[in-house]
Amino acid sequence: MSNTIIDTNFNFPNQKSLYKGKVRAVYNINDEELVMVATDRLSAFDVVMPKGIPYKGQILNQIATKMMAATEDLVPNWLTATPDPNVAVGHLCEPFKVEMVIRGYMSGHAAREYKAGKRMLCGVPMPEGMKENDKFPEPIITPATKAEMGDHDEDISREDILKRGIVSEQDYLVLEDYTRKLFKRGSEIAASRGLILVDTKYEFGKTKDGHIVLIDEIHTPDSSRYFYADGYQERQDKGESQKQLSKEFVRQWLIANNFQGLEGQTVPSMSDEYIESVSERYIELYENITGETFVKADVSNIQQRIEKNVLEYLNK
Repeated sequence: MSNTIIDTNFNFPNQKSLYKGKVRAVYNINDEELVMVATDRLSAFDVVMPKGIPYKGQILNQIATKMMAATEDLVPNWLTATPDPNVAVGHLCEPFKVEMVIRGYMSGHAAREYKAGKRMLCGVPMPEGMKENDKFPEPIITPATKAEMGDHDEDISREDILKRGIVSEQDYLVLEDYTRKLFKRGSEIAASRGLILVDTKYEFGKTKDGHIVLIDEIHTPDSSRYFYADGYQERQDKGESQKQLSKEFVRQWLIANNFQGLEGQTVPSMSDEYIESVSERYIELYENITGETFVKADVSNIQQRIEKNVLEYLNK
């Protein structure tokens, strides 16, 4: 097995705090900048798996970086530098406590809800007569509350977000506008690679001067679901499952091994062979989504490499 980075506890100059999310560690530098380290941790059903996936952090960080560059003309983002393959640096922001989920197709969580007989998702109606992976007439925004580590994100409607004062109406209109613009651009980029952007989520924050910007990751296989466009319609017509590029293959494996993150369930053991296969799938995702060959970073000592690169950046 390759070396992986599961946890970090760096102590950078002027470091104010360290926040650990499901798969990232975020270092606050002087209340001005954030240094975000993408680890190789794998999260599914809001549970972090016991073993890391080789190169996963690098893959997610580099896809997000490329996608932010490809959308910054539409929506401002937090990013200012990428001093290491696993690291993004950007403006300190106050995150909004909602994830903006947008769905172009009835897949994943939406399909599971639909199968359970529900025709409303986050206050948004879903048409009758749809089958799994059908395209919605228009993309729908189905927000989720942002959970703390170990908790589950929860569906929430626009009405509830405004009623509970989680986001002001003025700001929420901006979040919706940005979400639709990003999804349209993301769908165009995906189409140029022979892919369909099925659904995705965006996170936003406010900079110190009050600007709303895109934060965290964008259009990665962890935050998005992709189908291969070739053969999509034939598979739908035949009632076959879609060939997809996302983390769903991990979720399906976990479901097949009796795990859905429910109370009392134990995470199934992942063999080295299985972990290697997940790593290969992530590399395939990277190459399909970006259209570029993945170049593996030196993982002989990831912690040392990251620390050296970040210190060089901060000392500049």
